[in-house]
Amino acid sequence: MAENTVSTKASSWWSELTSYHWFVFAMASMSWVFDCLDQQVFILARGEALKALLPPGTDGPVVTQYAGYATSIFMIGWATGGLIFGSIGDQIGRARTLAITVLMYSLCTGLSAFSVGWIDFFIYRFITGMGVGGVFGLAVALVADSLPERARTPALGLLQALSAFGNITAALLSILVGKLGAAGTIDPNIGWKIMFLFGATPAFLCVFIQLRLREPEKWVAARREGKINGVKFGSYSTLLFDPQWRKSALGGLLLCVAGVIGVWGIGFFAPELINGVIELQMLKENPEVSKEAIKAAQSTWRGYNGIIQNTGAFFGMLAFTYLCQRIGRKTAFAIGFVASMLATIAFFRTFNGVSTIWLSGVMGFCQLALFAGFAVYLPELFPLRLRSTGTSFCYNVGRYVAATGPITLGELAKYLAPASAPLDAKLQAFRDACTYMSFFFLVGLIALIFLPETKGKPLPE
Repeated sequence: MAENTVSTKASSWWSELTSYHWFVFAMASMSWVFDCLDQQVFILARGEALKALLPPGTDGPVVTQYAGYATSIFMIGWATGGLIFGSIGDQIGRARTLAITVLMYSLCTGLSAFSVGWIDFFIYRFITGMGVGGVFGLAVALVADSLPERARTPALGLLQALSAFGNITAALLSILVGKLGAAGTIDPNIGWKIMFLFGATPAFLCVFIQLRLREPEKWVAARREGKINGVKFGSYSTLLFDPQWRKSALGGLLLCVAGVIGVWGIGFFAPELINGVIELQMLKENPEVSKEAIKAAQSTWRGYNGIIQNTGAFFGMLAFTYLCQRIGRKTAFAIGFVASMLATIAFFRTFNGVSTIWLSGVMGFCQLALFAGFAVYLPELFPLRLRSTGTSFCYNVGRYVAATGPITLGELAKYLAPASAPLDAKLQAFRDACTYMSFFFLVGLIALIFLPETKGKPLPE
């Protein structure tokens, strides 16, 4: 029995971690969890926000169109921030740059609640996106460089999986706002403001990041040596003109584009489908139902959907991390992209209310699983001096391309059903648009041709 206990302990990746390793992991994970909380607050509240900020009487397809614009602007800010802060993180340190990005995304999420029109709302979305874009590459590089080698892969997979808790918290907030609106405790028309204000709370995390988090010893030593030898850290010229790193950068970029468009251009528009289905059902049951009652029900069911979708995502990311360790990164991604396409089509074609909402969990399991792969795989493609830069380049630059996804979806849905079409026709057009766009997941299979298998290999240094 004693031998078995020792063997189990030795085989546990977490047994090698010190209390400070756990602190680093906790700070990096919380930064990303709250980042995802603010992303999800935007996803759940953008429709109601734009209904309030656009001219009175603006119809559903136009609101969806502007929601697409807002999402695209958010993603352009995300890509811009990723490029800027990824490079800065390699140059001046991951920890201090992480604090700056957390402060940016949390404060500007809160300021979104004070928007007086769609223009200033879009400006806050862009700045929020810049902060959000910096966090992933910095948090991943911080964990990859600070934790022991054997703990790296499972810790990075867990870091990404924990992001689901940020999304679920936002969903619970949406449910609470919906319940309070239905009870008349709050005005349903200001529920979106409450959600954005709640998104400002992560700013307090910056205090702990700044006070206690140190730069990885590995990075400090390499930076000191680099200054002596004239080695550039965070250099995009090195990343893009050195043949070895350029191949990894461009292949990783294409890999991320497929996943990001799939999630942000399609999967995260599940609330819009739910809004339409709920409204259609309530009007069929009672044509005289009030707009306030519809809004409250929509907010509640968007929240339920968020919980189900992100619970599926949590288990999907853990499963993908396991697959990466067992069968390799490339094979896991190949399975993941095909499964994501099929699950997304199934949800948008067949979701029709409460009895089929479980399909959202399946979609979340498949789509978000890919992002655990990004956390595990991207740091393995670049050396220490380019790790934050390269990871951020792949994960974030793809968002410039992916930003076209929400716009395309909104325009396609509007094209398939003009403003004069009845609600059920508009809803069917939205389903069709999401189905057509789901085939974009297969682009990820092309990227895998140009990328190396890194399973079992040390980080390039």
